[in-house]
Amino acid sequence: MKLPLEIVFRNVTRTAEVEDRIRAKAAKLDRMFDRITGCRVVVESPHNHHVKGNTFHICVEVQVPAETIVVNRDPQNHHHDDLGIALRDAFSAAQRRLRAYSRRRNASTSRSAMRIAEVLHP
Repeated sequence: MKLPLEIVFRNVTRTAEVEDRIRAKAAKLDRMFDRITGCRVVVESPHNHHVKGNTFHICVEVQVPAETIVVNRDPQNHHHDDLGIALRDAFSAAQRRLRAYSRRRNASTSRSAMRIAEVLHP
């Protein structure tokens, strides 16, 4: 991965396995869209409730030209008591938002969304 990646852990123990998984998922984002200028991932366990179990909150911030795509996965989903599932959901949402950004950006520069009259007579 060629872009700077910052990984922050809050109230969660840092392990090499989790860091490697995050690096792999960030590299996939980088392969998907090559104009990413930075990525920051925050993994936290905001509440230490022992009745409902520990849930994980994942925040993925992807810097692209003229915009920052931010994905927050709230721990209200009971499936997010597994860190792997929380990471999967957060990065899947980041991929969807990155695809939408890419489509918006390409639609403004290409003429595919224009009418024929606009292309012939600008």
